[in-house]
Amino acid sequence: MFDKILIANRGEIAVRVIKTCRKMGIKTVVVYSDADAGSLAVEMADETVHIGASAAAESYLVQDKIVDAVKKTGAQAVHPGFGFLSENASFARRLKAEGIAFIGPNPEAIDAMGDKITSKKFAAEAGVSTVPGHMGLIETPEEAVKIAQQIGYPVMIKASAGGGGKGIRVAEGDADMAEGFAAVKAEAKAAFGDDRVFLEKFIVNPRHIEIQVLGDKHGNVIHLFERECSIQRRNQKVIEEAPSPLLDEATRAAMGAQAVALAKAVNYDSAGTVEFVAGQDKSFYFLEMNTRLQVEHPVTELITGVDLVEQMIRSAWGEHLNLKQEDLSINGWAIESRIYAEDPYRGFLPSIGRLVRYEQPEEGEQDGYVVRNDSGVREGDEISMFYDPMIAKLCAWGETRAAAIKGMARALEDTHLAGLGHNVPFLAAVMDQERFQSGVLTTNYIKDEFPEGFNGVEPSDLQVKQMIASAVAMNEVIAEQDGDPSERAEWTVLVDKAAYEVEVGYDEAEDLTVIIDDEETTLSEIDWRPGQSLFRAVLDEEAYTIEVKSAADGFDIRSRATKARVRIVRPEVAALYALLPEKQAADTSKLTLSPMPGLVVDIPVVEGQEVKTGETVAIIEAMKMQNILKAERDGKVKSVKAKAGDPVAADDVLVEFE
Repeated sequence: MFDKILIANRGEIAVRVIKTCRKMGIKTVVVYSDADAGSLAVEMADETVHIGASAAAESYLVQDKIVDAVKKTGAQAVHPGFGFLSENASFARRLKAEGIAFIGPNPEAIDAMGDKITSKKFAAEAGVSTVPGHMGLIETPEEAVKIAQQIGYPVMIKASAGGGGKGIRVAEGDADMAEGFAAVKAEAKAAFGDDRVFLEKFIVNPRHIEIQVLGDKHGNVIHLFERECSIQRRNQKVIEEAPSPLLDEATRAAMGAQAVALAKAVNYDSAGTVEFVAGQDKSFYFLEMNTRLQVEHPVTELITGVDLVEQMIRSAWGEHLNLKQEDLSINGWAIESRIYAEDPYRGFLPSIGRLVRYEQPEEGEQDGYVVRNDSGVREGDEISMFYDPMIAKLCAWGETRAAAIKGMARALEDTHLAGLGHNVPFLAAVMDQERFQSGVLTTNYIKDEFPEGFNGVEPSDLQVKQMIASAVAMNEVIAEQDGDPSERAEWTVLVDKAAYEVEVGYDEAEDLTVIIDDEETTLSEIDWRPGQSLFRAVLDEEAYTIEVKSAADGFDIRSRATKARVRIVRPEVAALYALLPEKQAADTSKLTLSPMPGLVVDIPVVEGQEVKTGETVAIIEAMKMQNILKAERDGKVKSVKAKAGDPVAADDVLVEFE
């Protein structure tokens, strides 16, 4: 077995590989850029090598620097993680020529499957169901429009070398196709150095289901069942689960057999994923093959007990697979939520900055569920604009899907982040939705369920009780510590503007009794002291956690996807609060603001220009994605506040209208 492995990656996946290497007794080397000098992966590795500036093009994507680091440290193999060089066939060939093992598939398999156009042809020849489309190269927008008309709208525009949700657009008509084609080519060139684009029919109300495959260098290939990744935003997976609530045993077996047949056709010899788009009727079509470890691999590990990173290492070493298809079975259900540094209340825009607070849920077996949290950052780390803004992959396992969902919701409650925007409230909202709980999913789920974006949700009756009881309990704790406990038992509690009459007392067990509008509840096992961000307790035998912050006139409380200002006041004070006027938001209707930190790619309007609704007024690039900002109404440009190449912050004014 290898003595030392170099990890040509960063963040969460680098930490993940280190953990398996430690278990196997293998030393690790981590390469790092300027931005990652103080990272968790660097801290955990046995050796580290600095490879350049923060931009990936000057560090993680430079093959010479990776090879030099291998030679310098005496590593025998390279694990590429995902992204960066993980699906680069020339890199795999370079390592082979240098006598360095590549912990991934052979270069020929990467060539065959890593290119979406070539992979479609291989799939068809292997008898795998494929989506109707045009696999040849397309040079101009006019040609793309003509082909799309032949396929029939809606049509998906995809970068051939794409991945990670980048380089994808859906066109509903000719105008969308012409604009989207140019945008995808530009994104593909910037992100992958390859601007080839192809088209395929877009399946209405599709589901995204993928099969995990595993091969060795002796012709053996197995599959480890499926994952469903239908909860996506901008073609980026957000929530994944294994198995899929759609599939029956027959469909699962058919998809697995096709995935294995395709892998065998290209002599696949590592971990890989065959992705399918599935209809609600359980029909399925080959989408693409990812010739690397997937971000969502933990859910497969949780339901099979197989360490996929270990299997990749063993296959690269040349061992035979120690697993047979008939030995594998599905045990329970697992869900993964990707926690991102992004602001769901601002259209999920990237939110870079320092992670001032990061409290993680306890891992391992909990009350009816198991928690796993794969993270590459710690409290105090900075989320950089140079890389993907993922903070963690939070996973929950349960014996049933319902148990896994409940476990995930509780694990999200036990997660606290501060210092930047994050999507934990949104993830919690999905877990609480009846539709998600029913398993009726599509890749349009987020668009369908949150058509106006995410603005939080109204609290349930239970959440209102939790907020009131928690606020009363915190008020009591603070008064006791201040040495000024109130003798008052009756209060009015305001949850935002809603008023509740509350009576507070203690029972024989010294648990807090809270009577809310004549309904009595009992709060026990209170875990909180002033300054703590999380309040934990049991309300009427139901454990919960909420996020709290002291405010000048009460507490700001977040319970999953809902938040409110909660005040504990005398009845006469509550009456005065009811008279306070609502604060009016600033009028920004005549401004085009930058929705995120990034670089200006283009401002295609000039002062005095008449602009029609829907016309592009600015293009901002952030996290390797181009964001096209369009006019929300007809108007005349009063002034242009930025130019191509300018760095901008969130809410910077780009264009002002008269």
